[in-house]
Amino acid sequence: MAIMHMIMNNLDPAVAQFPQELVTYGGNGQVFSNWAQVCNTTDPCSVLPELETLVMYSGHPLGLFPSHPRAPRVVITNGMVIPNYSSRKDYNRMFALGVTMYGQMTAGSYCYIGPQGIVHGTVLTVLNAGRRYLGLEDLAGKVFVTSGLGGMSGAQAKAAAIVGCVGVIAEVDENALLKRHKQGWLMEVTNSLDECIGRIRKARKDKETLSLGYHGNIVDLWERLVEEYEKTGELLVDLGSDQTSCHNPFSGGYYPVQLSFKDANQMLCADPQTFSQLVQESLRRQIAAINKLSDNGMFFWDYGNAFLLEAKRAGADVVQKGGDGIEFRYPSYVQHIMGDIFSLGFGPFRWVCTSAEPSDLAATDDIAATVLEDIISRGVSDPVRKQYGDNIRWIREAGKHQLVVGSQARILYSDQKGRIAIAVAINHAVATGRVQAPVVISRDHHDVSGTDSPYRETSNIYDGSAFCADMAVQNFVGDAFRGATWVALHNGGGVGWGEVINGGFGLVLDGSPEAEHNAKMMLSWDVSNGVARRCWSGNKNAYDTIVETMESNHRLRVTLPYTVKDPSVLEKALAQL
Repeated sequence: MAIMHMIMNNLDPAVAQFPQELVTYGGNGQVFSNWAQVCNTTDPCSVLPELETLVMYSGHPLGLFPSHPRAPRVVITNGMVIPNYSSRKDYNRMFALGVTMYGQMTAGSYCYIGPQGIVHGTVLTVLNAGRRYLGLEDLAGKVFVTSGLGGMSGAQAKAAAIVGCVGVIAEVDENALLKRHKQGWLMEVTNSLDECIGRIRKARKDKETLSLGYHGNIVDLWERLVEEYEKTGELLVDLGSDQTSCHNPFSGGYYPVQLSFKDANQMLCADPQTFSQLVQESLRRQIAAINKLSDNGMFFWDYGNAFLLEAKRAGADVVQKGGDGIEFRYPSYVQHIMGDIFSLGFGPFRWVCTSAEPSDLAATDDIAATVLEDIISRGVSDPVRKQYGDNIRWIREAGKHQLVVGSQARILYSDQKGRIAIAVAINHAVATGRVQAPVVISRDHHDVSGTDSPYRETSNIYDGSAFCADMAVQNFVGDAFRGATWVALHNGGGVGWGEVINGGFGLVLDGSPEAEHNAKMMLSWDVSNGVARRCWSGNKNAYDTIVETMESNHRLRVTLPYTVKDPSVLEKALAQL
């Protein structure tokens, strides 16, 4: 029943982007590809036997197969096509045939919890961007400009308000913008560039906390910010990014500045080739404006939505000078901001209360915060303490921000020690009745070890293996035999089809000793797998983290790299090639 709860939550109209089309988020991230699959899957799920495993092929329920009590109840794969046939064109053909599906990340693995996950991730990203780029803990009066208020990107406005900065978010679809305003996540809206610039100036001066939605194209806003700088010498933006669905730029994920929203949609249907050309021209203009502002002190990063990748394909001036053609002049947020956090073992741990009772969520919030506070009291390193501190602040405040959409769910970033301790404490609460019904634990695939993605999750792995997918596949397989209730492996994700392999899981905490055992076994692998791989690539944070983990668990023996202490030795060796 917990699996059924998660599937239905992903298709809940309050959660899903286009529930009638079975799309949960990202424009094309689906739970199933047709309604026949829904019917054929949900019936077996409602009576899933303990000795059988349901096998899902890209939304198609292949069948129930004999298994054993400790095996996953469901094994899911989405988009697992032969690498040479993993292009966007191949996907469109195979999807039309009904033989494959784009599961995004958490949609196709039944673990999406609405935009709360990306709210939290964006809060951490902006906080840590302020620390890295501006040297600030307090972002009052600092301006963050970005775009997108749809599914995942809609979280940006709420994150700006929680962080306390001035967030300005452009959105071409008025319905999406008004939805966020009505939801209370967007404080103000305007369709006037003059008014938008005026509000930025006032909010900067008064150090207001503001989330301002600009109804218009982001390119117009960036170009106006350039115009203001050239006219007055005043740089009105400190931090910049983009969260349009650039993994899907020619099918509505990105709208060209040359056309109104209505005209763009008409051209998309009537003349897709011209539409694509206008998208690429618009991307070139957007990068040109960003480059001018960046050259004069703004800090810009790619949000892992394939924005820089598509800009490069469009011929924009975005390639790193002196690089090898695959390096960009702007970092991905993983490279500069979240990568070091992943390498400490931290990532987006989440849970769903299947009782659907707010009181259960409140109880688990308190459990999680108390657990992390207890770990800090027993001593942790300064980097770990800072991350725990951010997440305790988040979890203590989360209930006040109306973040729950659909089922009662929560997310926070934690390392292996914290995840296991929280899971064990929640399982105990279910056993004793403090929490009324089983709780499903999961995570975003966007994590320390769940995903191989050279332009996002593994973009700070510099040993040449960023394009290899061993980690995600091993993660999926290892979770399966260490106690996960279900496991999932996908081609595709936030950066697009053929650009990423990612794996996820669900684990039901029902209060039993077996659930506690499974949580300890599976979560330790789920985190340490990725930390070990990042350690081998030469990451200092990951090296220190995995050494500490081995000291606390003598059964763990990870192959450690040897550092080259004399660089001249390496230079001489390479000179012989």
